[in-house]
Amino acid sequence: AMAGEGSTFRLRCSLLGHGQDVRGLTRGLFPEGGFISVSRDRTARLWAPDGLNRGFTEMHCMSGHSNFVSCVCIIPPSDLYPRGLIATGGNDHNICIFTVDNPAPLYVLKGHKNTVCSLSSGKFGTLLSGSWDTTAKVWLNDRCMMTLQGHTAAIWAVKILPEQGLMLTGSADKTIKLWKAGRCERTFTGHEDCVRGLAILSEMEFLSCANDASVRRWQISGECLQVYYGHTNYIYSISVFPRCKDFVTTGEDRSLRIWKQGECAQTIRLPAQSVWCCCVLDNGDIVVGASDGIIRVFTESLERTASAEEIQAFENELAQASIDPKTGDLGDINADDLPGREHLKDPGTRDGQTRLIKDNGKVEAYQWSVSERRWIKIGDVVGSSGATQQTSGKVLFEGKEYDYVFTIDVNENGPSYKLPYNITDDPWLTAYNFLQKNDLNPMFLDQVAKFIMDNTKGQTLLSTSNQFSDPFTG
Repeated sequence: AMAGEGSTFRLRCSLLGHGQDVRGLTRGLFPEGGFISVSRDRTARLWAPDGLNRGFTEMHCMSGHSNFVSCVCIIPPSDLYPRGLIATGGNDHNICIFTVDNPAPLYVLKGHKNTVCSLSSGKFGTLLSGSWDTTAKVWLNDRCMMTLQGHTAAIWAVKILPEQGLMLTGSADKTIKLWKAGRCERTFTGHEDCVRGLAILSEMEFLSCANDASVRRWQISGECLQVYYGHTNYIYSISVFPRCKDFVTTGEDRSLRIWKQGECAQTIRLPAQSVWCCCVLDNGDIVVGASDGIIRVFTESLERTASAEEIQAFENELAQASIDPKTGDLGDINADDLPGREHLKDPGTRDGQTRLIKDNGKVEAYQWSVSERRWIKIGDVVGSSGATQQTSGKVLFEGKEYDYVFTIDVNENGPSYKLPYNITDDPWLTAYNFLQKNDLNPMFLDQVAKFIMDNTKGQTLLSTSNQFSDPFTG
């Protein structure tokens, strides 16, 4: 049999519920086999496997944040809370702690000065949080025990290691730091862009993923053991399979990738640009959250695989997606040199390999599936004409995420200035702060505020496509 045969992940189910991007996922302890998701729609949801073993049911929807929810983790059971607790972090700078059976928070942890974008829990109820305010904080129950200071930009990823007192933080300053009892013991350098995710392999080893599109395997002692390449854009999250060193990654190239024995064994494309998060359940199934607000679960188990109709519906959705060549997901494209449909008669050489063809003047993208021995259409490649539709909240500036980053030229010959803006911000306040920060004449206030409003088309939280010329996507 060919490599990877019989061990291919296929769709188990697609779950609708969230109204916007699903930003964080974690496997749950209770109910067994379930998980928790958090979203830009300001809610967290608890999902339990349904009796048929195929899908999941939303048990309840938790609210407590006044802005987007970015991350989630489980606090293990204690005498007081035998079913454990759920912690969520958000753009409102807060951390909400929930019990598994109440939609309102048990309590709220306040202390961070900016978005809380990562959470991890350890023994005895310890909670570690990472924030855009460049610090990580260690909490015990409802108190902040210590603040870890040393990074020079947003902390996108945190993990508590199995060994007592050891903690890891990954930052937009491109480094990872190891902390012991609140002191920085070691700094890991090697990534060439913001570190976005961390995963623990053992007491001695861990993985990191970054905006440089690579995954790195590290020894706690500081040595980088391996670099894995495969993604073509930012990698947002990484999750390890139970009881082994294989792992899953998701990113800004519309894909989920499954890594076995150090190789990318399978690539699953999704009909959404940003695949924000993933988690692996105890049974080895993979849960994925993306910018289209849909949660998808993939499985190797034939019993749990979706029906042929559901899989066909998923493939149709994928085939109709439009791929912007500017994202670089498919490499450099020269449409004039592309072969026609006959090119799909030749089999591919590896799983996830992409092939472009031109048919009636239209460019289509296909991906080779080793297990099914066929080319699966993954979308239409659309020219860069017209407005750029950018995913909500993925323009990075100084290591933080914004809906927009404008380039403002105050006068022809002078320097240009970057103005980051979220649709939840007040345009006037943003304009005022921008002028102050850059020491510019306050008489520009009306002009800058009007510029922001014109270029965001007065958008509310419901629609987040950027339709203005040339966004800076640094």
